[in-house]
Amino acid sequence: MKPKTIVPDTSVLIQGILSRMISEGKLDGRRIIIPRTVVDELQAQASRAKEIGFEGLEEVKRIRDLAEKHGIVIEFTGTRPTMEEIQLAKKGRIDAIIRDVAAKEGGTLMTADYVQALVGEAEGVSIEYIPHPEKGKKLEIEDLFTQDTQSVHLKAGVPALAKRGKPGNVQLVEIRKKPFDEKDLKKMMDHILLKARTDEDAFIEIGKHGAMVVQVGTYRIAITEPPFSDRIEITAVRPTTKLTLEDYQLHKELEKRITDGSPGILIAGPPGSGKSTFAASIADFLAKRGKIVKTFEQPRDLQVGPEVTQYAPLEGDWEKTAEILLLVRPDFTIFDEIRRTKDFRTFSDMRLAGVGMIGVVHATNPVSAIQRFIGRVELGIIPHIIDTVIYIASGKIEKIYEVTLLVKVPSGMKEQDLARPVVEIRDFETKKLEYEVYTYGEENVIIPVDEEGGSPLRQLAKKAIMQEMRRWDPQVSVEFLADDRILALVRNDLIAKIIGKEGKNIGEIEKTLGIHISVEPKEGTMKSEVAYQHEESGGNIVIKVGDKYSGKLVDIYNGEDYLLSPFVGKGGRIRIGKQSDVGHGVLRAIASGRLRVLV
Repeated sequence: MKPKTIVPDTSVLIQGILSRMISEGKLDGRRIIIPRTVVDELQAQASRAKEIGFEGLEEVKRIRDLAEKHGIVIEFTGTRPTMEEIQLAKKGRIDAIIRDVAAKEGGTLMTADYVQALVGEAEGVSIEYIPHPEKGKKLEIEDLFTQDTQSVHLKAGVPALAKRGKPGNVQLVEIRKKPFDEKDLKKMMDHILLKARTDEDAFIEIGKHGAMVVQVGTYRIAITEPPFSDRIEITAVRPTTKLTLEDYQLHKELEKRITDGSPGILIAGPPGSGKSTFAASIADFLAKRGKIVKTFEQPRDLQVGPEVTQYAPLEGDWEKTAEILLLVRPDFTIFDEIRRTKDFRTFSDMRLAGVGMIGVVHATNPVSAIQRFIGRVELGIIPHIIDTVIYIASGKIEKIYEVTLLVKVPSGMKEQDLARPVVEIRDFETKKLEYEVYTYGEENVIIPVDEEGGSPLRQLAKKAIMQEMRRWDPQVSVEFLADDRILALVRNDLIAKIIGKEGKNIGEIEKTLGIHISVEPKEGTMKSEVAYQHEESGGNIVIKVGDKYSGKLVDIYNGEDYLLSPFVGKGGRIRIGKQSDVGHGVLRAIASGRLRVLV
């Protein structure tokens, strides 16, 4: 016959076993003694925002509410634990106090902790071991996954949803029309937490009041509930594929860069693009080639072999993990999901310490991944931290950049005294320069470089020139002849107006923009060629076309190449300065016999 006194420990209260047994009438007429040590331990857990603390305290409330109806006497006894005993809780001190209470009261210690039951029996304490009814069973949420399911999303009162498909072709589908209610999700949540406490391949990664992340095998499960979220919500994510590095068909030079030396590699891409899958394949690839590989993860969900040790932040701090890791002397470290400024600095410190670092970063394009380091570390040491950026999209390698540092004049600048440290970002395969990063004024800037289509400074200059020239001709088009000279193509009838008397207008435009401008007609001329005579007079070339053309606009060409469109002055004369750029062109045309005047 069982004794009438029951002493529960924290494991029974956390799992809600006692209130369930009371509701089923299995404990009617019993005396339940709850050690004050148990209540204080639950309070300590709740004060640290641990979900199990709140669950245990809620269970004590339920037991008190049910006690009178079932003729059960509830008592609290024992002394409160000292500070030393609380600090020794993880070493079994609290469990020992609970066993002492059960022995002193002559009661039965009720526990769901197998170790506690085994020790109690060894000490001669009456034990009732009650394993959780869900222990060993498969999670209900696992049945909602199909082979191509990436994630399942459950929320109280909302139809169950899942993301299915391969990276780049994922669809959100409804997998159950009848919504789960809060009771269903609460039961599911209890089973997940049981797994985290009892299974070897399961653990709680993050535990806060109202939110936690649990890793169960390959499933990463995020649980939120009020007050953090408006309703209970459970989201489970599972990798759909496991690939080897050979599946990505890497460039041989890139494969060599990964394995030789201590590289600094960033794997970038949008969420769900396959970054972590690629990082895991690199980890296994390196481990099989005799390298010591570790990972930094929270949560720890990279699908890697047993040779790769997975680390979480020590006491919530990656810097403390790094201190331990440097003593382990790894060859390579995979840093999954670099997010906060401290993460970037830890990555940088380990890389500069000589550890091969491979980081995973969320980014919409490969350059954004590099940009996230700017401002967090000095610009000049970025190439010493990152030498390669691999951009993943839809599960495939879409772009690879290599990063180097040079002291040079940035593209588009001419003066040698403008030389400065410039971070070059080049396409890994073609070696084509695509971006430059340097300090301009007090700002760090990333400038796209088009080696074929013109420098970024040309593009900025062209924009300013177009804005100025459109005051004269809204349909103007501009082309660069050199870094300090442009060609403006305008309507034929506007050329004289733009140039102005004796070149006054075009001179002012050139002074404003700081660049030489050649103005030519956009359309071919319909004018007829006329005879002319020429002579030199002081610093001018004088072209005579006759009195009848005085006041008219003429076009002057060097063969088929347009030179200028001046007005004919008094006496049918056109005066052009010999030292001007146009004057040099006219002299060359005269010398070659190719000068043409059209009216």
